[in-house]
Amino acid sequence: MMTLRATAIGIATAATSILASSLAASTVAAQQLDPPIEERVEANASGAESQQRVEGIASATDSLIAQFRLTNKKIESLQIFNKQLGQVIDSQNLELDSLQLQIDEVEEVGRAVTPLMLKMIEALDSFVKLDMPFLLEERTNRVASLRVLMRLSDVAEPERYRRILEAYQIEGDYGRTIDAHGGTIVKNGVEVPVDFLRIGRIGLLYKTRDASEYGVWNQEAKRYQTLDSGDYANWIDEGLRVAKKQSAPQLIRVPLPQPISGGQS
Repeated sequence: MMTLRATAIGIATAATSILASSLAASTVAAQQLDPPIEERVEANASGAESQQRVEGIASATDSLIAQFRLTNKKIESLQIFNKQLGQVIDSQNLELDSLQLQIDEVEEVGRAVTPLMLKMIEALDSFVKLDMPFLLEERTNRVASLRVLMRLSDVAEPERYRRILEAYQIEGDYGRTIDAHGGTIVKNGVEVPVDFLRIGRIGLLYKTRDASEYGVWNQEAKRYQTLDSGDYANWIDEGLRVAKKQSAPQLIRVPLPQPISGGQS
């Protein structure tokens, strides 16, 4: 029994010794493998960082390339726009040259038209003075306003010419219309209120407000002549009613001026 126990103890001791030797060998082997593993882990980490940097550089490069292409497109668009704008500017310059030429021509025409307009105003003034003396103040003021118009610097030549033509048109219309208006005539140095009847430029007649006297303007003698109220009173009264739109238009008898023989104003 003692021998068997001793043998068992020896075997256990030997096994323990072998196990200890194995563990020691494993430890040594593990210690020998640790540096390469650590180096590999560090290399892997370094490789991951390098990969991230490469990916970042690639992404930045792609972004720069995209921006470069976009910038090129913008430059191309701007070049096309500048070319078109240049053509527009050239066209506008041609238009400006044409307008300047027209302005110069207008100024030249204006210098030629101004004397003509002044002559037209003087002719109109003479015509008013030589015509029958109806609405004399209104017509004289119209001529005076045209003279003032010619002196104003802020009035263009076309507007001056238009106003002169308008005055001529008004004078022309007087010859085609019938009109009644109030006024006065001078009798024995006294102004007497009357109602005037103008029938175109054929006749300028009057009736005193008290209907005591009727008369007609004698253009040749440049004065008024009295009329026989018994012959013309009704016609003149009717003409006044027609002119004032108090009666329907109708044919009326118009007395023509007679040679001066008396009964003058």
